[in-house]
Amino acid sequence: MTIEAALKQMDGIENSMSQFHEKVSAEIATNGKARIETQNVLDKLGEQQREVADRMLALEQKGMGNTGGGDAVASMGKQFTGSGAYENFQAGNTQKARFEVQNNTVVGSDVTVAPDRKPGVVGGAFAPLTLEDFLPALPTTSNAIEFTRELAFTNAAAETAEAGAKPESAVTFELETMPISTVAHWVKISRQLASDAPALAAYINMRMAYGVDRRVETQLGAGNGTTPNISGLLDTGNYTAHGYTAANLGATLPKLVLIRKLIADLMVIGYPADAILLNPADWATVEIELLTTTANQVRVGVNAQGNTTLWGVAIIQAVGITADTLLVGSFGQAATIHNREGVIVELSESDSDNFTKNLITVRAERRLALTVDRPAAILGGDLTPA
Repeated sequence: MTIEAALKQMDGIENSMSQFHEKVSAEIATNGKARIETQNVLDKLGEQQREVADRMLALEQKGMGNTGGGDAVASMGKQFTGSGAYENFQAGNTQKARFEVQNNTVVGSDVTVAPDRKPGVVGGAFAPLTLEDFLPALPTTSNAIEFTRELAFTNAAAETAEAGAKPESAVTFELETMPISTVAHWVKISRQLASDAPALAAYINMRMAYGVDRRVETQLGAGNGTTPNISGLLDTGNYTAHGYTAANLGATLPKLVLIRKLIADLMVIGYPADAILLNPADWATVEIELLTTTANQVRVGVNAQGNTTLWGVAIIQAVGITADTLLVGSFGQAATIHNREGVIVELSESDSDNFTKNLITVRAERRLALTVDRPAAILGGDLTPA
């Protein structure tokens, strides 16, 4: 065998290996691993490649590669066996090496091997849904929640002299109706994706469900109550404005002063505070202010649920609370989530022209309402009042 024949045989083996590398990549993408039969063929080709390389080395050493090409052919053999690509191949650092002869110059390059495909999908952010986790919830089978709540109570109770007229108190009520709101969205995926990439399709379903709950989190805090919006905690009438101004709070740590005053105000009217709701950015600002205080000046702790506390009241960081706003309240008494339906994810190929385009519509939706039965039990407003 001559050097030229060996090079020709090597080229044929390399072409076969290239085809089987592509086959391995396709099998890994489909099944997560290559078939044993395919891998065996690839290993066999690798053995043949090494055998041909050994023959070429022997030809060079015995001087049998010169078939009339003179020094040019011998020089090709020397360059072949002395190249870095061949050394990497012999050392087992690569399964394949390619040599290109141009103007008596050898260029070596390792052929890219099949990528190591990791299972699953690397997901995006899933923010904690703190408001929903914190507020009490009840199931409902209706499309609206109707309840009677106290509107005003005038307490005229007083000491009365014998035979004297007793003072009259007054209490008024109002009937409230809160409709069930629907929060929903949809996306289209190909039927091929749903069939060929089940992990990705499952991730899309999970992401769609999270998207609904993430929107609910915002609505529970800042929903304006205008149909079809949820009437959130910050909606007019769902809380009592704290009424403090900057002058009432002083120049030293005014945000902390405001929070402490609201905790005291709630205690006075009979609604011990169980939480302080703040936007995460605002809580960061308050914490930074806390760093400027001396030890024990502000009581900071952690409750049994792992929440940071101020003066024993839990801090709930909620993206649904508008920035530079706060709510302090007895939320366990004040508000309730009413769940008509949990998150439902449905798939359909009958939407629009899905059938002809091999598409599937993925829809996620949820139905619920928030009622605030005791607005007096929640005090709130501007975190930095004028």
